[in-house]
Amino acid sequence: MRLKKYSFEKKIIIGKKIKQICKKNNVKFLVNDNPELSKRLNADGCHLGQNDISITEARKILGNKIIGITCHNSINLAKAAIRGKADYIAFGAFFSTKTKKVKHRATTKILDKVKKLTKIPIVAIGGINISNYKKLLLNNANLLAISGYVWNNKKYKPFETIEKIK
Repeated sequence: MRLKKYSFEKKIIIGKKIKQICKKNNVKFLVNDNPELSKRLNADGCHLGQNDISITEARKILGNKIIGITCHNSINLAKAAIRGKADYIAFGAFFSTKTKKVKHRATTKILDKVKKLTKIPIVAIGGINISNYKKLLLNNANLLAISGYVWNNKKYKPFETIEKIK
């Protein structure tokens, strides 16, 4: 759940609904940026950016829940996340995206390098769509974070988009 422009209270209301949908569909529910909100919603975990609290502090709040870390395009950030016992590490943006401003561009080379360092799951983020997702999966991405292509697709509804990518 990535809701940047809502109050904490509104995120609770929305989060409870999203959690029900995730549970019904047997999908993990992760909250972006905020371990306190994640705990309050009893989410499965939290995704942390580089400007959020440390994984050590997040772990104190969330215990053994899932914690993932954005590593942009940096091996050093990945190594720090691995040392911090992140449950997954995320890289991107791999492609152009309108979801948010891209400050860091990643290439598939980073996926190959990181795969040699760890066995924890690697997530690819940024501009992923029907024409480029296979390239990431074939180059060591374990998981894909696809947002804009699903929710802002002018050709297909979200469920149709997801079915096409499956």
